[in-house]
Amino acid sequence: MGESSDKKNKPIIGISIGDVNGIGPEVVIKSLEDNRILKQFTPVIFGSGKVISFYRKNLNKENFNFQQISKIEKVVHKKVNVLNVWDDAVEISPGVANEVGGKHAVLSLQSAVSHLKEGKIHALVTAPLSKELVQSDEFKFPGHTEYLTQEAGEKESLMFLVHEGLRVGVVTGHIPIKDVSAKVTKEKIVIKLQKMLKSLQKDFGIKKPRVAVLGMNPHAGENGLLGDEEEKVIIPAINEVKSGHHIVAGPFPADGFFGMGTYKQFDGVLAMYHDQGLIPFKTLAFEEGINYTAGLPFVRTSPDHGTAFSIAGKNEADETSFRNALYLANDIIRQRNENQFDTEDEK
Repeated sequence: MGESSDKKNKPIIGISIGDVNGIGPEVVIKSLEDNRILKQFTPVIFGSGKVISFYRKNLNKENFNFQQISKIEKVVHKKVNVLNVWDDAVEISPGVANEVGGKHAVLSLQSAVSHLKEGKIHALVTAPLSKELVQSDEFKFPGHTEYLTQEAGEKESLMFLVHEGLRVGVVTGHIPIKDVSAKVTKEKIVIKLQKMLKSLQKDFGIKKPRVAVLGMNPHAGENGLLGDEEEKVIIPAINEVKSGHHIVAGPFPADGFFGMGTYKQFDGVLAMYHDQGLIPFKTLAFEEGINYTAGLPFVRTSPDHGTAFSIAGKNEADETSFRNALYLANDIIRQRNENQFDTEDEK
């Protein structure tokens, strides 16, 4: 790279632009306009200087400055960089869900992930895209998480929603609710628990994490009266992971667990399906929460909201979640580096 980030000990964090017609460009600009962020890491937006210029004018952020580069080796530290992934002029239509937004969201993401896999950037923060509009013969993934998992060469990852001490993961992600029961297996729960425990140690620096597991049925099955997944699947999975001397408790009835604040006693919570975990999480931390893809060799975070076409281009989007995603990515890079040094010291 043009300037050695290793010497400066300053990570390079890539940013995929998301859907150019959604709120992605807006929250990216708002998050990066405070120059103090440049003292901690160097941001590189994968997209187009023309798109950023459009939204800079649209948002009346004329004081927002950025450096356009043609390749990552030309990155300029202490500045916001925009790596031009495409040269063609894109017709930007804020708030309009169309194939233009989907196409360029994929181009941005693919370029950023390629650089991430090659170690040319140290983490990736993804702005929101439309799961529907990105579908094509070349890109058939229900979301970022599944695509990144495949690109990492992993069979499984963990969707991990994070806000301060609240961390919620899910066993099943973007699948129809009718398919959940068949997908919740003992083996899958064990894998997700192991990934959560390892991430809490490696990425969050918690040496002996406490993890809670939620039941799948109302009242956690009521001893088989309301369903037997707890008895046949979830409890055996918990016992297997506990046999490795980990602190894992449950299964807890999901409603009372959150309603009574029991989650505050744990470092991580494993829910069985998407809405079971995300509804309470977003209720507690909607504008500040972060989505972290745990269990991968590289670091990826994102805001916990979507494209929000209804407010795109209106200067109404709250950038807090995206800014938090940037800071968490930086924190995890630092934590992983510290863990690496600790491991080397023990040799």
